[in-house]
Amino acid sequence: MASVVQLPVVPPCLPASWSSAEPTAKSVSPLVERRLLPAGAAYLAHVKRAVHNLTFEEHDKHVEEERKKLEALNGDGSNGEDDLGIGEEEETEELLSLDAKEWKKQDHYAVLGLSHLRYKATEEQIRVAHRKKVLKHHPDKKAGLAGDSNDDSFFKCIQKAFEVLINPERRRQFDSVDPYFELLETDVPTASQITKAKDPNAAFFKLFTPVFEREARFSRKQPVPMLGAYEDPKQTVEGFYDFWYNFDSWRSYEYLDKEVNEGSDNRDDKRYTEKKNKSERARRKKEDIARLRGIVDLALSVDPRIKRIKQEEKEAREAKKKGKAGPGAANGADTKAKQEEDKRKAEEEAKRKEEEEQIARAEAKKAKAAAANAAKKARRAARATEEGAA
Repeated sequence: MASVVQLPVVPPCLPASWSSAEPTAKSVSPLVERRLLPAGAAYLAHVKRAVHNLTFEEHDKHVEEERKKLEALNGDGSNGEDDLGIGEEEETEELLSLDAKEWKKQDHYAVLGLSHLRYKATEEQIRVAHRKKVLKHHPDKKAGLAGDSNDDSFFKCIQKAFEVLINPERRRQFDSVDPYFELLETDVPTASQITKAKDPNAAFFKLFTPVFEREARFSRKQPVPMLGAYEDPKQTVEGFYDFWYNFDSWRSYEYLDKEVNEGSDNRDDKRYTEKKNKSERARRKKEDIARLRGIVDLALSVDPRIKRIKQEEKEAREAKKKGKAGPGAANGADTKAKQEEDKRKAEEEAKRKEEEEQIARAEAKKAKAAAANAAKKARRAARATEEGAA
């Protein structure tokens, strides 16, 4: 708070060469005691130097550093209020002829000259834009000027726009039904646009990236995964679609509620209107969820990464199958060779046994024939002996 300082002022002595002027009929104003208040840029600079114990050079250096910071933030040497043309957009005849009674149908950002920023506008930028519009369109400032009969109505539109946008809750309600974005929501790419493009992969990311960036501002969960790139791994792609299929939107539709008839005290009318508004909010919310789900379904159906991932998985399965078939075939060949070897050995063993049996039979036959001959000889010898004895 500014303090008052009493400064005694003693006028200097008159020089010796001074002489009084000729008397005139004019009266001399009496001496008046005036109180001076410390204020202004020079006084504030003095206070900063005194508080921070800075010399003039140090203070000037600090001011220059602050100016450079502002330039870096604003992109130019402006003081911040004129950054990006805040509040200085061209005002069309249609905008200036808005009816203040139809304030719910007006584009509040356009009224304040913030169409280029919209939901990205900060509270400070909204205040700056409002101040500029008030200075330009205040009825008292343009009273009596020709062609400004609607200034009062547009001024009310300015006040209503500021009232809505400066309140976080009401601004969120308006952002939910922002007419500018409602027009963009109908601009969704089709499957034929992707498939018929010269480069379907590039077309998919070019057309769908701004769609998901536009919808991301309604998410309660931050940060929101964006569409990404063609080379994204399977885990990233699945995470993207899992997030968007379970999208949690803060979007609401209270801004479009119908007002109760002015002057009506009937409780039934109020209850009916509230019930109708609640039903309409639920319907619009359901439609918005279905609309977003349709966009995600469409993106999933033409996403080139899905085809790439399926192809990679198919190739991996085939390689794995071939890897398993290789050792199995070798084992089968070894088994067959072993079986053939065993069969050959069995045949050779059977043949050897058969030959041995044949040899044994031949030897047995010879032994039998020799025994028969020996018996025959013995009988002959016995008969000869008997005959000699007789």
